[in-house]
Amino acid sequence: MTLPAQSILIIGGGFSGMSAAIELRKQGADVELVEMDDNWCTEGAGIHMTGPSLRALQDIGVFERFTEEGCLQDVFEMYTGDGQLLMRVPAALVPGTDIRTSGAIMRPVLSNILAEAAIAANVKVKLGTSFTSIKEHSDGVEVSFSDGTSANYDMVVGADGVYSSVRKALFPDAQEPQYTGQGVWRAVVPRFGVDGSPMFLGETGKVGFNPVSEDSMYMFYTEARPDRDRIPEDQMLPHLLKLLEPFKSELIAKVREALDENCQILYRPLDDILLPRPWYKGRVLLIGDSAHATTPHLASGAGMAIEDAVVLGQEFSKGGELTDVLDRYQNRRWERCRLVVNNSLRLGEIELDNGYPKEEHAQIMAVSAAALLAPF
Repeated sequence: MTLPAQSILIIGGGFSGMSAAIELRKQGADVELVEMDDNWCTEGAGIHMTGPSLRALQDIGVFERFTEEGCLQDVFEMYTGDGQLLMRVPAALVPGTDIRTSGAIMRPVLSNILAEAAIAANVKVKLGTSFTSIKEHSDGVEVSFSDGTSANYDMVVGADGVYSSVRKALFPDAQEPQYTGQGVWRAVVPRFGVDGSPMFLGETGKVGFNPVSEDSMYMFYTEARPDRDRIPEDQMLPHLLKLLEPFKSELIAKVREALDENCQILYRPLDDILLPRPWYKGRVLLIGDSAHATTPHLASGAGMAIEDAVVLGQEFSKGGELTDVLDRYQNRRWERCRLVVNNSLRLGEIELDNGYPKEEHAQIMAVSAAALLAPF
């Protein structure tokens, strides 16, 4: 069968880019991936993956590695700030699989797993390089690179994140990512015997934990901040300790005692974007955060990006004209990605209104979880 595109360039070596490279190589395409980071290393503490997101990793072929190097959890627990249990929700079986769990892993570890899989799939990788121009012509796309070289491709995939340069080149008038009024803190702390994924609801924020290994777990805290500012590194530890002061649970007291400069403390303002369709122009397609960046309230941002890659590979395998393939792809992805971006944004709005526990918050969480269990 003649492929819709034989030579494919992927711009961006994050989760979506690496996953797309793996899936398109499975179809027999010649795939080149360029990544501007010389070290090809994803920064960050841990990342939580829901059952549906683990299904996508299973489709990619790296779920077993995830279970070996990450940590699985089969229950979610919600507590008040002083440690009183509000609800306990066992993980649901993901239809069509034997996955009845969620999981967490260090971001650099998952990045390394996907990078090794991409290399094993014979993806051609060029690091320390980005594009300088993209010019479509009658039978392909000419791309010029920051190292002074250029090449022609049948298809280009922009997977360069929420502040995508490919998106700006493709749709210069598109809306920029919007600050949501919240930021997220992350840190790596001792596990203290935690099983499952406990989350504590305070009056002005929430804090949660996800084990990532036998000894460690990553912590997140969602903070309301009116301005999209950056916090100096020397102020991060004292600020995070102050945020945790109102929580009186025994676990959080132990965490506060253990927090120090070695806990990989990070803070990131939360921006989102949902690019209206089309997500492609000619032979150039946007995937992952380039098209639909979400906040972490549904723990599905990375999962959506990896699902993008799986669906792109599936539609690619059906054949047809490239435009038809890209149209089928975006139409399959639109509603699912829209739900995650919009529902995550609404959850953040409720939290900004000091809305714990609110019926709408619980309903959105339940409806979203049920919808995401459906096949993608």
